Amino acid sequence: MRPISVLLADDQPMIRTGFRYILEAEPDIEVVGEAADGREAVEETRRLSPDVVLMDIRMPGTDGVEATRSIVDGGLRSRVIILTTFDLDQHVVDALRAGASSFLVKDGPADSLVSAIRTVAAGEAVLAPRVTRRLLERFAGMPSEAASSVPPRLDVLTGREVDVLRTLARGLSNAEIAAELGIGETTVKTHVAHILEKFHLRDRVQAVILAYDSGLVTPRPAHRPGPS
Repeated sequence: MRPISVLLADDQPMIRTGFRYILEAEPDIEVVGEAADGREAVEETRRLSPDVVLMDIRMPGTDGVEATRSIVDGGLRSRVIILTTFDLDQHVVDALRAGASSFLVKDGPADSLVSAIRTVAAGEAVLAPRVTRRLLERFAGMPSEAASSVPPRLDVLTGREVDVLRTLARGLSNAEIAAELGIGETTVKTHVAHILEKFHLRDRVQAVILAYDSGLVTPRPAHRPGPS
């Protein structure tokens, strides 16, 4: 099998060198190019068509969010992993909305970087359920609740697919969804695949965003204590 091709996009040469050193030690990963800003990252993605783009979120000129949006909206097959200094800040949320499949903190362990590249290259999103829950808290700003009716935008989904999407929006894993809905884990995977296909979504991260943006899951009014 051919190695996983990776493009490194970061405005700091030493950071790119460090990532290259880590990745080139892996027999199944090949660094095919580098970019020093978002504009160059988009151009090199078009030219090289890498499997994965490691994208720094803060770069001069075109930042990582806009570059990610250009790659996804341009129909390019490359998947984006966002690199950030700060864990799950608003810029990361914006990048995930733009179509990134994962985010990693720059000072994380090397094996997490390698594992994320392999997972994303295989077509999966890298967000553990606990991270998804934190992500959803950022989207809504408060706990969430399911809407009482199915929004018109989701009419193409079957009843069971709606159930699966609701549980996805709560950050549940496939095993947890299967247990809650009383169905097999393989069936859950099939329903998730159908949801992604019907809305042309890249991964379950975008499915979670769909659930919130469509109104299937809505913020619950924040509790305000009464006067003492």
